[in-house]
Amino acid sequence: MLTIHAAALLLPGGGRAPVPDGAVAVRDAVTVAFGPYAELADTHPAARVRRWPGVLTPGLLQRDAVRLLEEAYFPDPREADTLGTAPLTGEALDALGPDDTWRAGSVRRGLHRMLRHGTTAVAADPTAPPALITAMRRSGLLVVPGAARPGEPVLDPLAGAAEVDTAIAAPLTAGGRADLAAFDAADEGALLAAGGACCVATVAAGRLVYRGR
Repeated sequence: MLTIHAAALLLPGGGRAPVPDGAVAVRDAVTVAFGPYAELADTHPAARVRRWPGVLTPGLLQRDAVRLLEEAYFPDPREADTLGTAPLTGEALDALGPDDTWRAGSVRRGLHRMLRHGTTAVAADPTAPPALITAMRRSGLLVVPGAARPGEPVLDPLAGAAEVDTAIAAPLTAGGRADLAAFDAADEGALLAAGGACCVATVAAGRLVYRGR
């Protein structure tokens, strides 16, 4: 079945101009077409339509995924009263002690947090643990070659970005993998100011892997 994802503003990436009232048509795991919603709706009148608030972009690339999952603990929501909700690193992480069981749970929650920030692809070098790569792929993320950013790892792919183009995994392409992220922001400037935390939906290979509303 073909699905049209629509929003008030589409940023297709690749240096192309924003598309007001834009949309992306997706069939299975593939991007069929993108452009003005009215044109796609006319071409595909039987398509299911998912309309998202704000800005629709290609999926984002998380360059620090391996470091985040290996060097941080993502607390369980039931631990919020004692550990908070932010990833734990350094001395706070050391205080938990080594335990494969809680580390496995942390990886699952960390991957979900990445999806909640619009991430659809993660960078990993050849030295990354195979089990971690498997977990990433099972979550729906595309694993691509690449190194982490210098400095402390950051959960939000948009952190420090001057434009959205620098944070996306790949521009939209007809026939390409259908990776999308929708954000509750009025425009690109508002999105960069709010960051990936305003993500309301993430689509990886055509599948809705996160929906915040």
